[in-house]
Amino acid sequence: MTGTGPCDTPRVEGAVDVVALGESMVAFLPTRPGRLADVPSFDRSIGGAESNVACALAAAGHSARWVSRVGADGFGDHLLDAVGGWGVDVSAVRRDPARPTGLYFRTAGDRGTDAHEVAYYRAGSAASVMGVANVDLDAVRACRVLHLSGITAALSADCLGLLRELTAPRPGRPLVSFDVNHRPGLWPDAAGPGVLLELARGADIVFVGEDEAHGVWGVTGGPEQVRELLPEPEVLVVKEGARGATLFHGDAPGVFQPALAVDVVATTGAGDAFAAGFLSATLRGLPDRARLRHGHLWAAAALTTPGDLAVPPARDTADRLAAAADEAWGRLRLGPGWTQADPRAEEEVPTP
Repeated sequence: MTGTGPCDTPRVEGAVDVVALGESMVAFLPTRPGRLADVPSFDRSIGGAESNVACALAAAGHSARWVSRVGADGFGDHLLDAVGGWGVDVSAVRRDPARPTGLYFRTAGDRGTDAHEVAYYRAGSAASVMGVANVDLDAVRACRVLHLSGITAALSADCLGLLRELTAPRPGRPLVSFDVNHRPGLWPDAAGPGVLLELARGADIVFVGEDEAHGVWGVTGGPEQVRELLPEPEVLVVKEGARGATLFHGDAPGVFQPALAVDVVATTGAGDAFAAGFLSATLRGLPDRARLRHGHLWAAAALTTPGDLAVPPARDTADRLAAAADEAWGRLRLGPGWTQADPRAEEEVPTP
């Protein structure tokens, strides 16, 4: 492992808890179901894997900074206001007068269905030219945890060079968290799998879906085979969908924790919420089982909320639920509004 160990993320003077670097876009969400060609109007929102993580962590009381580039336009103003409104430090986001802020439109259906449509307008965006020369590297590195994703690496050669610089081993490097986030449509050639493997091997904490590992690297043997492919990260989290997630920490055998039963409203943003919950527990020095359970709880908050972003559960509520006995954990079922409830015991979480 390079950098600071995942069980030891000391506070450094002037540093924030987490820096998340990556492109965020203004998202237009339909006001009713239907094809993009048929939807008459859209509500404006924001979308970005890395800023989602920063927003969730800031909402939970951690100090978080988002680093990116946006256009010198109204949509860039909206992104800064929206992300900053969650309590995230946006002072290191740079404005580009020559390139626009990225946009996308999507349909209301679940993105896992064939009917789901997404139209991206991000080619040539301000964020797509992020690189070593035009990003404040001091602001990026002044943190306990630096969160990155494979989406950024796919945007341009400059973006890939920046991620290679940030994942390179160096003294005093912050703990590097990397979510593989494979997006096949963003890669212009067949280089994606190899690049993502290289970046993951340079990180300290890696998040990857079991199905994602199969699709990008051809892994067919489950979480253990993913670990065989990625022995370098000190911590590897293999997400197994609705079944749960397995954590590999150092040379220890994998630790599995089942996911919660959830009345799903929307799946968008659940992976980012899981990563944020896991990183929150890591920053707090919680044990491995609790890290996974906090990931599941924060994902449940996103799954039971429409849109990409959800306020995470209150810390005392999440700690109480994460400490439940296995049988009580298995009985939990969470529905919309559960994060505003005040459960008195693990098995009494209401499902509105």
